[in-house]
Amino acid sequence: MSKASASSSAQAPNKASIEPLMKLQRLVDHQFNDISLLKQAMTHKSAHRQHNERLEFLGDAVLGMVVGEHLYKVFPDSPEGQLTRMRSAIVKGDTLAEIALEKGLGEFIQLGAGELKSGGKHRYSILADVVESIIGAIYLDAGMQKCHDFIHAWFGSRITKLDPQIHPKDAKTRLQEYLQSRAIELPVYEVVDIKGKDHNQTFVVSCVTATLADPIEAQGPSRKRAEQRAAQLTLEKLQDDRR
Repeated sequence: MSKASASSSAQAPNKASIEPLMKLQRLVDHQFNDISLLKQAMTHKSAHRQHNERLEFLGDAVLGMVVGEHLYKVFPDSPEGQLTRMRSAIVKGDTLAEIALEKGLGEFIQLGAGELKSGGKHRYSILADVVESIIGAIYLDAGMQKCHDFIHAWFGSRITKLDPQIHPKDAKTRLQEYLQSRAIELPVYEVVDIKGKDHNQTFVVSCVTATLADPIEAQGPSRKRAEQRAAQLTLEKLQDDRR
C-alpha cells in the first residue's frame, strides 16, 4: 500500500464507525461533504494522533465571532464591557459542556482507554472542546452561514435570555461559593512565574485547594486574568471529579 493510500485509510471512517457518525449528522443537522471532519471533531487526543484540538481552535474563533456579531446587532446601545460579559457567558466552558450534555454528545466522543476509564465522556473540559470542534468542522465543510445556523439552533435559547444589565459572577467568585457551600477551605493563589519584558509580561498563577492533590496553574497577561483562569480550571476540575 502506498503512503498516500495508507494516510487516506487512516483518515477515512470505516464501516463500523459510520453509523454513529450518521446519527451525529442528524443531531447537528448537517450532512457533511467530508465526513472525516466530523470524525476528527469527535476524536480526543488520547485516542488518535489526528485529534480535534485544531478544529477546537478554529471553532472557538468562529463561535466568538458569530455570538459577538449577534450581540452587536441586538444590543446597539450596550458598551463594549457589557457585550464582552454577555459573550463570555455564552462561549465559556460551562455553557458549552452543558449544551454537550443536553445533546448527548458524550456517546459519540472517541477516547483513549485511560480517559474512557476515568469518565472522560462526562468531563466538562472534553465536552466543551467537542462543541467547538464541531463548529470548526462545519465551518471547513460548509462555510460561515451553516455555522450561523448551527450556533443559533444550539445556543439560541441561551442568547435570547441574556440581559446586558446582569453582571455574571466571575470564576474566582464561583469557585469560592462552590467551596464554601461544601465547607471547604478557600483557595490560595500564588504567582509562580512572570515571563517576558515589563511591557509584555505573562503571569503564571497557581490555585491551591484542599480537595485537589496538585495545584492548578494558568497564565494570563495580568495577575488578575491569570487568577481568574486558574479559578475557572480549578472549578472545572472539581466538577469533573464529582461526576
